[in-house]
Amino acid sequence: MPNHDVDELKNAARRRIWDLLDREGLVVGGSAHGHIPDFVGADAAAARLSDLPAWKAARAIKAVPDKAQLPARARALREGKTVYMAVPKLAQQHPFYLLDPAGLAVPPEEAASSRTAATVARNVGLDEVQPIDLIVCGSVAVNRHGARLGKGAGYSDIEVALLHESGLIGPETPIVTTVHSLQVVDDDLPETEHDFRVDLIVTPDEVIPCGPPKRPTGLIWEHLSPDKIAAIPVLAARAPK
Repeated sequence: MPNHDVDELKNAARRRIWDLLDREGLVVGGSAHGHIPDFVGADAAAARLSDLPAWKAARAIKAVPDKAQLPARARALREGKTVYMAVPKLAQQHPFYLLDPAGLAVPPEEAASSRTAATVARNVGLDEVQPIDLIVCGSVAVNRHGARLGKGAGYSDIEVALLHESGLIGPETPIVTTVHSLQVVDDDLPETEHDFRVDLIVTPDEVIPCGPPKRPTGLIWEHLSPDKIAAIPVLAARAPK
């Protein structure tokens, strides 16, 4: 199926979930549209996530900067875990904020917000990132096989590919997403070669193991537009000549 057809199917699936969450009043602070939804119950999902063996064993976590995953980031810092949070749009040469719980000048709940992290955290490149034990991502929709849709910009896919290519994650590194139960769908979701699947879905009410695993082992350059490469310094530096 041509990529533009897949994109249309993805956009239609996103709209259905965004509409559903808005209709049910399950988004904090506005509409879900255009965002990783800041869903009602994100705190409870983070608490359920913290009970998992994969979480308990993790010392270094890579997390998205979205508001829905802020409770998970804050909990990680309170528990003494190192958190690497992607710079919005990966728009800097050093594309991750390093949140070291031993050196925070503000409470974990503040440090874990993307706005505060930009002022208190040190920016690091891939060469300064330690091996990642667990990835926490956001989703608009996800099914029980682990196929997921983000908001459509593709940054999470790029981050996972970069970490894999740099040897910082491997096939066994768990990837989890926290979502509201209404974001979990029974249907197939459209996927492309560069999309990864999650291993676990955590809602306020349950933990859903997924499978089989799927993730790229590196960047798929033909899926990246020249404009996208130019806008992300770490890609521009790696782009094939």
